[in-house]
Order: sequence, then structure tokens, then C-alpha cells
Amino acid sequence: MKIDYRSTYIKYMLAGVLLLLAFLLFVRPVHFKASTSTVLLDRNGQLLSATVTDEGMWQFPAPDSVPLRFATCLLQFEDAYFYYHPGFNPVSLVRAAIQNIRKNEIVSGASTITMQLVRLSRKVKPRTYLEKVIEIVLAFRTELAYSKKSILAMYASHAPFGGNVVGLDAAAWRYYNTSPNNLSWAEAATLAVLPNAPGLIFPGRNQHLLKTKRDFLLTKLYKKGIIDKQTYQLSLLEPLPNPTNRLKQRATHLLTRCIKDGLKGRIIHSTINLEYQNNATQIAKRYYRHFLANGIRNLAILVIDNKTGEVPVYIGNILSNNPNFSSRVDIITSPRSYGSLLKPFLYAYMLSEGLLLPRQLVKDVPIAVAGFAPKNFSKTFEGAVNANEIISRSLNVPSVILLKKYGIEKFYNNIKRTGLRSINKPPSHYGLSIILGGAESTMWELARAYSALARSAINDSLRKTFISYTLNTKSQKSDTFDAHGISAGAAYLTLQALTESKRPGEDGTWRNFIASQTIAWKTGTSYGFRDAWAIGVTPKYTVAVWVGNADGEGRPILIGAATAAPVMFDIFSILPSSSWLSPPYYDLKTVTTCKRTGMLASTNCNDVIDELVPAVKTKTLPCFYHKKIFLDETEDYRVNRTCFPDKNIKDTSWFILPPAQEWFYKKTHFDYTPLPPLHPKCKTQDDLTKNIDLVYPYYGADIYIPIENDGKRGQVILKATHRKPESTIYWHLDNKFIGVTQNVHELAISPKPGSYVLTLVDENGEELKRRIKIIGEVR
Repeated sequence: MKIDYRSTYIKYMLAGVLLLLAFLLFVRPVHFKASTSTVLLDRNGQLLSATVTDEGMWQFPAPDSVPLRFATCLLQFEDAYFYYHPGFNPVSLVRAAIQNIRKNEIVSGASTITMQLVRLSRKVKPRTYLEKVIEIVLAFRTELAYSKKSILAMYASHAPFGGNVVGLDAAAWRYYNTSPNNLSWAEAATLAVLPNAPGLIFPGRNQHLLKTKRDFLLTKLYKKGIIDKQTYQLSLLEPLPNPTNRLKQRATHLLTRCIKDGLKGRIIHSTINLEYQNNATQIAKRYYRHFLANGIRNLAILVIDNKTGEVPVYIGNILSNNPNFSSRVDIITSPRSYGSLLKPFLYAYMLSEGLLLPRQLVKDVPIAVAGFAPKNFSKTFEGAVNANEIISRSLNVPSVILLKKYGIEKFYNNIKRTGLRSINKPPSHYGLSIILGGAESTMWELARAYSALARSAINDSLRKTFISYTLNTKSQKSDTFDAHGISAGAAYLTLQALTESKRPGEDGTWRNFIASQTIAWKTGTSYGFRDAWAIGVTPKYTVAVWVGNADGEGRPILIGAATAAPVMFDIFSILPSSSWLSPPYYDLKTVTTCKRTGMLASTNCNDVIDELVPAVKTKTLPCFYHKKIFLDETEDYRVNRTCFPDKNIKDTSWFILPPAQEWFYKKTHFDYTPLPPLHPKCKTQDDLTKNIDLVYPYYGADIYIPIENDGKRGQVILKATHRKPESTIYWHLDNKFIGVTQNVHELAISPKPGSYVLTLVDENGEELKRRIKIIGEVR
């Protein structure tokens, strides 16, 4: 019978192809399901911190390649023919079989790198001949699926390096605090011998055996000409890694934030500058020791590069071993009351819309709106204050007055568009208190907003940017923002005003401390002394500092200027300085203003100056505080043409404040000259201004009658002012005479709760009426 060799050949070929297809389809190459550590690197690739895997191991994500030194050491120690075999080495297998038969036990496995990789993927399996066959088959399949480079990289990232350290990257950072790319020959050789017996030898266990193996490998490298004699001799002298070395844990709150943002199990290349981060951490810890002695347990620092939007410093909190200190809370992302930090934005909005001039005089007297009665930090009032000083001195009452004029809803909408998303209730919920910290925002949002001011002032085309803590912004959640509603000119003038920031009790030494560069800065203190803030801005950086207790406990010294500002200035001292902003003349114009009131100059303003204001239509009134008056020849009395001959009349311009404002203003402005009295010959009162006003109760005030310690009802003190203090004022309550005052116009009364009409009349018949409301009694 004739055999059809061709047909048989085809059948075998088809069978072989089918077997190969089945092999490829049903025999899976190596794959790993284990989780990996989340790794945070600084902008230059230095390790900041990392987490253990879900299995409790230090195992970094697999690299794309293996550094040459380690690869060379590993292959010389484990698999010199790695690049020549198909996953298993037949010669080594035969040699190992002979050795094992002779010894009647397994003394050599002849495993290649690929076979070891297979064994690692199969976890704990018995070392039998059947298991060896399986490893060979899977190794061959793996070689068909991956390149040699990929197989080596997988092995390097999954090999055990002692204890709970898995993978080359984790081992290099754990034992040598360096990247695998920076390992010396001695360090690479040390790590290369660890996977061979990770449970037997690793730093801290059997050090002498570890050194013997390392030196053996170094000798092999020298004999093969891979390293020269000098390198060989120096490598032998290098010490083994310190067994107490631990992985660095820096910027841990940023690492946690990255995990929450969906970056778990990845290598994160952050924007952090390790040098700045370390220096800032040292500053924070130095202050923290002092704060801790005063019952203050938490501190946070954030730095933003204004030009790039990158974050070089991120300290979410000071870590503590005390579980009661809430040190794991990331203050940077936690909503907190911001105190006075939004005042500059109101100033900037009003400048941008032409509703305010930079130095315009604003009223500073007691007010009450719907039960809200703000007080200045100093508990005093000044009658009137220039607008730029409202933000540089952080005055509360004038800020509330400006907000009432500007509109709560408009202000709310603008700050929301600037990126303050944590303020998420309707504007009616906050009311006027929103300007004094009546809402909450995060350090991230607030620092970002101040950075927006700087960017707007630097270049209007840079208004919109992306604040990022990772070099790859695609891996971070969208975080674009701009200084909505603030022009470049307004941003510049606002920051310029903040370079003069002062707070009560400040002795002026800050100016010497920060003489090297100009810094615009603002502090904030929340109600109840729970949060102390300081945010500073230069053209290059925005620095935000928060000091307080994460659980909200207040402390008397938690005042922004006293606790947060010193930290902020120290942070600026470790950052590169920059020259101050240049005025954006394209968005500014020059107007003539009254030097004293900061308002547009009127014909009655004798002392005027030219100053820069935003290049928008100015909607403010000319100065109405300066008025023309007529004096007699002695200039001691005010007169008019109905009672005095023209030839003896002198006309002049006079700075005149309403009586209530004047009463407060002259207490702190000793150069203020009250309006001269009317000449005795002039019986007719002129209409320049009223003479009498009520200081307390002010409009809208809720009045309570105090209950004394003995249980008796106390009294409320009514206060009035008159341009002529020696004048007599007659007081009436609901048309019932209740008293008379002269010189010091204060009267104590104790009416029952209810609404009343208070009437004040002087000896010339000038009258003032004010409706007041007695709410009740209070202890």
C-alpha cells in the first residue's frame, strides 16, 4: 500500500497549528492581580511618600524598563543567558537534574528569570517536578507574549526584596532612599542578590551572608570586565544599607488627596519642590512646638506659583502620634471660616465697576441691619476711613457698609465664579456677614483666588489658569478659575493697598523683616478665635497659612496677625524673591481727587492730587465733605450775608463731617478742626449741616436692658453729640421729658420693652427724632 506522505505531512502540520493555537489561546502568559502602592514623587522624581498595597506590601507600580546597572547585576547573578533562551535553559535543566539525582534531593532548580517570574505569579506552590514542568510551559508562553525588556521589568517590579518590600523601586527607596536609576554598582549588586533568598537574607538579617553574596557578585562583574578595578575596590568598601531605614513620608495629605481623586495605585509626578517642602516643614514644626504649648494643635501651609499655577509646597497638617489632635485632617481641603479674607475682593469688585475710588472716604460708625451689628476688631469706630485702609487695616464696619451698597447677591455671584465653591448656600443665608467670615471656604479655594488677583495684575491674558499639584494635569480633576469681575487695574490697586497691611497691636517690625521684597498680605480671624489666617502675594508666589484646631476649639491667641502671619513671612523667606508689580497702565487712568477724602475733586477741594484708578467710567460723586463757608474777620465765627457786611466776610473751604461721624473721627484725628460756631449776630441757622446727632442707639440697634448682679433692672446709656459741646440738649421719650444734658451728652434710662420715639432738642430749637426699640432684658 502506497503511503501518502504529503497528506500525512499536512495532517501533522494542521495538528501542530491547532495545538499551537490551543496553546496560545488556553495557556495564559504571566499576569499579576495584586494591587500596587500609591507613590508620590516631587517634580524632580524624588520620593515624597507612598502607601502600602491592599495586601500590606511596599510594591510600587511596574516601571517601563530596568536600570542598566541593576539589570546587569541581576542577570549575572541569576540568568546569564536570559537574552538567548526561550524562557527555560535546557543545558541548565539537564545539569540541575543530574545534581539532584546524585544528591537524591532538590539542590538546584535551574530556574531562569522568566521561570522565576512564573513562580511569583503562581504565589505559593510546592516545588515538585510537575510544578517545574508547568513553570517551563508557562515561561515559554510568556516569552511568546512579551519582549525580554518587558519580562525583565515585570520581574524587577514583582521580585521579593525582604520583609514586605516587593519590587526594585520600593527596595531602592526603602533601603537607599534613592531612585533605582541612581544606584551605585555596590547598591545594585546588593539588591540583585536579595530575591534569591528574600526570607533568609535582607538588610537587618544575616548581614554577613548578604555581604558575602554581594561581594561575590561584584567579583564576578570585575572578572568579566564589566566594572574596572577602582570601581570594584570602592564598591567592596561600601556599607550595607541601614536596617532601620524607612520609606520617607512627606506631603502625606497630598498623597491622600491624590488617592481620593482617583489616582490610587499609580506613580504620581507632583509639582512639589522637595527643597521648599522640606524647608517649609521645618518652619511649620518650629512654630508648632510653640503653638502646642498654647493649646493649638494644627497648622497648614499652601504655596502656589502664580505664573505656572503649580503647587510647590503642600502641608495639609502637622502629623502627630496623638489621635486626639486630628492631624490626619487635610486642612487645605477642609471648609473653614475665613474671617476677613474676602474684604479685598469686595474692594476690587467696586473699583472694577467704578463704584469706589482707591482712597474714597467711607463711613465708620455703629450700624445695625436686620439685627446684625458688626464691630471692628479694635471695638472702636473712626467716623470715616479711606477705602484702601479698610482692607489694609481689616476694618469690619466700613466693609459691611460697602457690601450693603454693592449688593450681597452680586458679591456672592462674583466670588462663586472666582472659585469659592464651598460657599454653597444661597446669599440670603449668609447676609452681610459673608464679608466677615460668615461662610466657610477652603484654603485651596482662597489661595487660588488670591493667586488669581496676582495673575490679573501681572497680565490680563493670564486671568484664567489651572491650579495643579501634578505635572500631568490630565490626571487631576479640573480646577480652572479666574478673578471674575476684577479688572487688571483693580487687581493691581487692591494688591498695592494690601502691601500696607496693619493690624491693631502691630509694632511695625514686619517692614524690616520683609524689606527684601514687597508682599501684599491679608490676615483673617474667625468668630470665636477658631481660625487664624494669613495669605500673602508676590508676583511669583501666593502663600497661604492657617493656624488653629481642626476640631474647632477656639484659643485667645488665634489671631491672624499674631499666629499665622509670622509663619507666612518665614515661608516667603525660603522662596525666591521677586520685584514688585508694575502698574498695568493699559487698564488705568489718572483722575484728580481730593487729597483728604479720596473722592473726585470738587470746586471746594483746595488740596488735590492726581492718582491712578481703573480705566472704567467713574460712578462716584465729587467730594461733598468740603464745603464753602463764610467767616468773620477774626476767622473764629461762621457768618452769612444776611447778618454780616460783605466787606468783612472771608470765604474758605472747610472739611465737614456729619455730627455722629465727627464725634468718632476727632478722637483719632487730632488735626480735625470742627466747624466754627455761628456768630452771635447771626440768628438764622445756615444749612451747611445739622449740629445734633445720636451716637447711641444707632439706626437698627437692638437695645437690651441689663439685669444687675442684685437682680434689679439696670439702665441703658443714650449718647448724643453736638457741634457745640456746651450746648444744652433736652431729651424726650414719646414726648415725655426725661432729662437734660450739657457738655457731655449722655443720659441713663430704664424703659420697659417696646417701641419709642426719642426726641432731642437743643436751646436753638434744632430737633432730632429717632425711633428706638427696647427688645428686653439680659443678664
